[in-house]
Amino acid sequence: MSKISAFRPGLKTVLKTTTVAGLAAVMLATGIPARVTESFAEAVSVQGPQVASFADVVEAVSPAVVSVRVQSDVKPANDESNFSFNFGGRGFDELPDDHPLKRFFREFGGPDQFRGDRGPDRRFGERGDRRGRDRKPHLRPTSQGSGFFISEDGYIVTNNHVVNDGTAFTVVMNDGTELDAKLVGKDSRTDLAVLKVEEKDKRKFTYVSFADDSQIRVGDWVVAVGNPFGLGGTVTAGIISARGRDIGSGPYDDYLQVDAAVNRGNSGGPTFNLNGQVVGINTAIFSPSGGNVGIAFAIPASVAKGVVADLMKDGKVDRGWLGVQIQPVSRDIADSLGLADAAGALVVEPQADSPGAKAGIKKGDVITALDGEPIKNPRDLARRVADIAPGKTVELSVWRDGKSETIAVEIGTLAGEQIQAATGTDEVEPEAPASEQALADLGISVTPGDDGLTVSSVDPDSDASDRGLKEGDRITSVNNQAVKSADDVVKVINNARKDGRSKALFQIETNDGSRFLALPIDQG
Repeated sequence: MSKISAFRPGLKTVLKTTTVAGLAAVMLATGIPARVTESFAEAVSVQGPQVASFADVVEAVSPAVVSVRVQSDVKPANDESNFSFNFGGRGFDELPDDHPLKRFFREFGGPDQFRGDRGPDRRFGERGDRRGRDRKPHLRPTSQGSGFFISEDGYIVTNNHVVNDGTAFTVVMNDGTELDAKLVGKDSRTDLAVLKVEEKDKRKFTYVSFADDSQIRVGDWVVAVGNPFGLGGTVTAGIISARGRDIGSGPYDDYLQVDAAVNRGNSGGPTFNLNGQVVGINTAIFSPSGGNVGIAFAIPASVAKGVVADLMKDGKVDRGWLGVQIQPVSRDIADSLGLADAAGALVVEPQADSPGAKAGIKKGDVITALDGEPIKNPRDLARRVADIAPGKTVELSVWRDGKSETIAVEIGTLAGEQIQAATGTDEVEPEAPASEQALADLGISVTPGDDGLTVSSVDPDSDASDRGLKEGDRITSVNNQAVKSADDVVKVINNARKDGRSKALFQIETNDGSRFLALPIDQG
């Protein structure tokens, strides 16, 4: 600074942002004193693309979303202290005599001396009852989830697994207000439940409505609002990543798969479209770790809407009941029966005195349509029958003995723990093998019995083995004809070959029930 001032005495120059090299360059080029001025760099600023915000949707729907706290009755244990001692799975008396804790408690009078309140047992009144007599149950928090108002007068939708076994319910609104609620009804088959706020001042609540989820497409944006890990109102966003997911929870599986961050505590909470309508109710996640990995499942609005309406009306859901055990129609089964398409529901067994049995449905029938509408698979049949009002008569199209028939059935009422449709074909462990009688073309050996033919051995390289036939399984019919000997089987197979069939339909009985499988018969 002193050298700069020497050229022009009295000149006050402020040097804040420059370099010595830069200053020297100016002076050498001009040969005259330089005036150095302030210079500041500008902050980085980028004009980014305009991305749609979810804020308007969240602001509108958040008052309708609540946290659900559940309590249940728990009877105190008949212990002798306020604390329960357990050491690595062993009780105090099971500890070794030289264990330091045992020596400590022995010296100071045992673990029953260490009561938490250092005085009367406050759980049982001032005097207490150390012997555990006349102890009354008390409420203990057992679960926590999410829910949402579906009407202005306080009806709330949540999951059945959130409220199951609960005896007292509290809902917490987004502003922190806590309100008592009562259970109106629940449905374990769809994992839905309805609560009703017990509000004395009859306030009107902000509520949301169900969307037409048939308009939802894979890839559409959705917003999930709920109570993950008890944190209160939390918002996450994602897309619908799949429709019609079957996760093995029951015959009515038809879930929306959502990739929004859904975690424990989100159960019962809503997933919204960008119009603020509920497209699904969060009910399950796929997670190897227990946390979110981007795969969540929501009950579609189309399923929830009818169930919720029934629960609000009378606290229960009346479902139609056909009363037949069914399984999918594979390509092999379709070929064995002469069906053009591998679709419909194959009847494994009509339940005794069920509407299906009374109408004349038989095992081996394939139900292909209901009131003229094609049946895609067993789940499709189960859902559609469940939606029919009990007492209504419907027409079932049935494929039997190589031709189609129509059967009129009066739908019954699904009650209690009746199972409308068992769609699984789980295999069972084999029973002890019996004596052998070969059916070499099929790769199996059988022995006759009172209830069919018992499979005594299966060639591991055969088609029968590939299709799940096991030792101990019982063959009761082939192509819907009862068989009691190997000759009966061969006779039915020969007739099928004459008819140009390449496969035969075997009915297999196990300890877990009955199923059908199709075996190739065009060998040899």
